[in-house]
Amino acid sequence: MSLEDQYDAWVRSVTGGRRYSSASKQESDAARDSLNEMQAQLDALGAAQKRQKSASDALDAVQRASAATADSVRRMSNELTQTLRQDGLLGGKTAQPAPVPAQESKPDAAGFNGLADRVRSQVLGQDAFVGQVVKAFRRPFVMGTADAAHARGSMLLCGPRGTGRHYALTCIVDEMAGRGLLKSNLIETMDLSLYPGPAQEKLFLQDLYAALQSSAEVLAFDHYESCAANYLNMLATLAIDGTLPLTNRYVLQRGILVDVGTALAPGAIGELQAAGKYFVFFSEKGESALADRFGARFVDALEGDICKTEPFTPESLAAIAARELNHLAQRVRAQCGLALTMGADVRDLVAGQYGKTSGMTAMREYVDGIYRALAEYVLDAETVPAPGTAAKLTVQEGRLMAAVGGGEPFDLLALLPRQYRGDVEAVEAELDAIVGLAEVKTFVRDIAGNVQAQQRRKAQGLPTADVNMHMIFTGNPGTGKTTIARVLAKYLKAIGALRGGQLVEVSRADLVGRYVGHTAPLTNQVIQSALGGVLFIDEAYSLYRGREDSFGLEAIDTLVKGIEDHRNDLVVILAGYSKEMSVFLTANSGLASRFPNQIEFPDYTGAELLSITKSIARGKGYTLDESCCMPLTAYYDRKQAEDAASNGNGRMARNTLEKAILNQSKRLIADPGAPLELLLPGDFELEEE
Repeated sequence: MSLEDQYDAWVRSVTGGRRYSSASKQESDAARDSLNEMQAQLDALGAAQKRQKSASDALDAVQRASAATADSVRRMSNELTQTLRQDGLLGGKTAQPAPVPAQESKPDAAGFNGLADRVRSQVLGQDAFVGQVVKAFRRPFVMGTADAAHARGSMLLCGPRGTGRHYALTCIVDEMAGRGLLKSNLIETMDLSLYPGPAQEKLFLQDLYAALQSSAEVLAFDHYESCAANYLNMLATLAIDGTLPLTNRYVLQRGILVDVGTALAPGAIGELQAAGKYFVFFSEKGESALADRFGARFVDALEGDICKTEPFTPESLAAIAARELNHLAQRVRAQCGLALTMGADVRDLVAGQYGKTSGMTAMREYVDGIYRALAEYVLDAETVPAPGTAAKLTVQEGRLMAAVGGGEPFDLLALLPRQYRGDVEAVEAELDAIVGLAEVKTFVRDIAGNVQAQQRRKAQGLPTADVNMHMIFTGNPGTGKTTIARVLAKYLKAIGALRGGQLVEVSRADLVGRYVGHTAPLTNQVIQSALGGVLFIDEAYSLYRGREDSFGLEAIDTLVKGIEDHRNDLVVILAGYSKEMSVFLTANSGLASRFPNQIEFPDYTGAELLSITKSIARGKGYTLDESCCMPLTAYYDRKQAEDAASNGNGRMARNTLEKAILNQSKRLIADPGAPLELLLPGDFELEEE
């Protein structure tokens, strides 16, 4: 009997089948035991069936994985075979590099093809120089050194001032950016002359860090000759090694490096990295001067990339002028509708605008003036000239003439609107009202006349000479130095020599800092506030208290540098006693040469002090009785003879008048009917001999 049949029989017995109904208890227990045994056997059978199914499923999974692995192996084998064949190891053609996806492609040296010729069409007269600079930029691409771990390349661009070094760099960087050789056309520039001594170390590191962190891939460094040697050593290390270890650690707070000494602050910066940037140094001097300041190791690291411009030849200047005039003709035809024609005389006139200091900028400004004058002609015309109307430019006696539509020639540049020059007559009247100082007034008018003459020469296209207007006023206190400085500032603004005309009056306390590193920024801040006007430093000799006064010497050095940097936008006047100022000029070798105009202010005479007293009294609403004149004049003469320096000149007149006004007030209390505005001799406290 099968197990299933046994189980079925037992079920019938327990459910009341007659055959088993009269069975004994022993038989029932035996049947129950038999049932439990059969149930256990059934459970074991079910578990075995489950295990058999799981094993079958696992076997199927292994078979499928084995098939997939075999397919993968066959595929890899086929690919390997194909690669070996492409590489020439199993026959077939030599492999070609797999194309790099467009977004991952890197520029290579082939991108420089034709770049130099393209730039030469913009930078005329410096063909060899342009080729040298392009070669310097191309070097890391060919040498395979264009990585972010080091400076990508270093070069020196040298040559005479005004020969287009900066302009050529701008054109090359623009072209490289357009070709994808650089990510942008930005050039980050650092003026190294701003860091002349050890006090500027933090400022130097901050500016250098900002330049390295900028998006510009080209860093330009100007005026390295005026930079402290230790900063140049830092730049040389950074350019050669790619990293610059810092003696102290810094943390970045709001974009500014903050010195934390040697503390292990989180995120502290212990070195600067060149970040794969180009380092470009500008100078008017060549290789020997570079080696003298940076050392031979740095010069060797340039790998010959020392690019030198040459002075422009007359032919080069003529070509540049012709190019500028060609651009002018296109612009005038497009905007004004005039068809320009001109001869070699106009070209030579424009070429003559080239200056040693301003370079090609002066030429472009002159050509721009021609355009504005032609535009002014069109604006003034009652009938707009027909498109294509002929306009011929000629030169007569150094003046640029224009003839439009076959008409008579006229002075073209005379059409330019005259710039606002302020109320010159009012300033002249104020100058005339100053008592005495005849020679000083003459000097002021001579300075103004020279400036105006140079302006007229420039307007006519003639060569101009720079006017050095920095001055030294010497004389005793109260001789009118500050008053003349104020009038001079107004005068220079009125004639257009200064754009602002403000007078900034300072002394030693405004220029010299209270701790190391404070003086140079403080002095530069004062200079910036005076740009466009006059910086008047009273008692300037106090800046120099001997060679031990490092703070004062730093202020003087910074001042001399600021004068040079802003020579066309700042007039500096130093004032002080004659003897002390002569000693002061020895503090810096560049001081005397930058202040060729030295004016001595004489002490006032008794009669002049009387006039000053009357002038101040009028301003306050008072008049002097005629009987006051002789006693006051005699009093002033006596005081001046005794000690003009201590008595204060004009200040003595002011003090004497104020005492008289106070005494008059006391007199008016006793005599209420007396004139309120009249001052009598008794009001003045005049000491007797």
